[in-house]
Amino acid sequence: MTRAVVVGSGPNGLAAAITLAAAGLEVEVLERARHLGGGTRSVHATVDGVLHDECSGFHPLAVDTAFSRAFDLTEDGLRWRWPEVQYSHPLDDGRGGAVWRDLDRTVGELGAAGPSYRRLFGPLTERFDRIVDEFLQPMVHVPRAPLALARFGLYSLMPATVLARRWRSDTAARALFAGVAAHAFRPFGSPLSSAIGVALGAAAHRFGWPVAEGGSGAIGLAMISRLERLGGTVRTGVDVTDRSMLAGADVVMLDTSPTAALRILGDALPARVARAYRRFQYGPGAFQVALAVEGGIPWTHEPSRSAGTVHVGGTFEEIAEAERLTARGQMPERPFILLGQQSGADPARRRDDVHPIDAYAHVPAGFTGDATEAILAQIERFAPGTRDRIVAMSVRSTEAIVRDNPNYVGGDIVSGANTPRQLIFRPRIALDPYATGVTGVYLCSAATAPGAGAHGMGGWNAARSALRRLGVDTIAT
Repeated sequence: MTRAVVVGSGPNGLAAAITLAAAGLEVEVLERARHLGGGTRSVHATVDGVLHDECSGFHPLAVDTAFSRAFDLTEDGLRWRWPEVQYSHPLDDGRGGAVWRDLDRTVGELGAAGPSYRRLFGPLTERFDRIVDEFLQPMVHVPRAPLALARFGLYSLMPATVLARRWRSDTAARALFAGVAAHAFRPFGSPLSSAIGVALGAAAHRFGWPVAEGGSGAIGLAMISRLERLGGTVRTGVDVTDRSMLAGADVVMLDTSPTAALRILGDALPARVARAYRRFQYGPGAFQVALAVEGGIPWTHEPSRSAGTVHVGGTFEEIAEAERLTARGQMPERPFILLGQQSGADPARRRDDVHPIDAYAHVPAGFTGDATEAILAQIERFAPGTRDRIVAMSVRSTEAIVRDNPNYVGGDIVSGANTPRQLIFRPRIALDPYATGVTGVYLCSAATAPGAGAHGMGGWNAARSALRRLGVDTIAT
């Protein structure tokens, strides 16, 4: 039987393992940490019974993909839950913007900015099923929906500063777009800095921004359940540092950073691939504060109280400046914060009326300072009285995030800078970006196309590439 070894148990590694096992390969997953799941881990970080997600909290692009259609993980216990408001953006004095799954309601709440919002996101939402299948694979391919992809591509190519001009006179609408565009960890004036914001904005109306019932760790548990049902095995506490540890495997999937792949494969890598991996760019870092908050956060912007995700940072201009400084290696006084209120959609995560809050500040790569006070000050700015409600707090510095998951080089939780080149060619320029040039060895992490997220599509795509080379066309689901 053909033997496959997968290094790393993040969503991509597990998706690759499941895909290979379903094709009849003997599969073993090796995980460095004592816990499984990579960026889909849930822990009681503050108070017993109050469940927090570490890294990946909301999953707009994981609901309907080629992988999820091939392997229905609801059969393995995975359940999605949706917040009332998908994401929101509070401003000073109680103002702000919010996005519901209902496009009409969102347009209506935006007032004068609504028609322009509909012109952008209406057509994309209607065609998003076809669009998402196009960009959840390497960008160099023959598109099946060229017209839908062209419209998406036209908006995506624009710098966020340019696309936001359509709401020039509406502070709330501009801020709303700033928050979702900031998920790219890129300066707003750079080409393609609108791409991720456009994708996530359209996904909010087509699929919503759901959470996994019982925490994001439930995604990994469901995937492991499916893998074991298919005959695969998992071992933890195994730190693969050299390719000699992979001897005997016919197929190897590396759910690692390009930096780790360089270390593992060494001089077996062709020189051109080694150069590309050494040149791979990582982006800014993240600094996490987990809060247990009595009664939840008292946002002055009412819809934010019902939002699953809250983008905290003020106006478009404020966030643009914060992202510019962060990309330049300077810590902004008022950083952009991505804040999760997952218990609104999944009440079982809270204990009594104590809610888990997960706040991530964008910080410079390799940041060694303490961003705790900056995060708390930003939250308090838009929700006065929050400090008085905090029951307990847990902090993960950028350094701690790297210790927990070395794939997050410098604290980069999206596993690679979203530069124009790396959005199109990730991790290197190649027809098959998953192939390492070493026979039977593939890179399948979030450093590969299509990038970060708990969708597992990097693993699915890499495993399909391996199966094609093995001449295997059928997969039993």
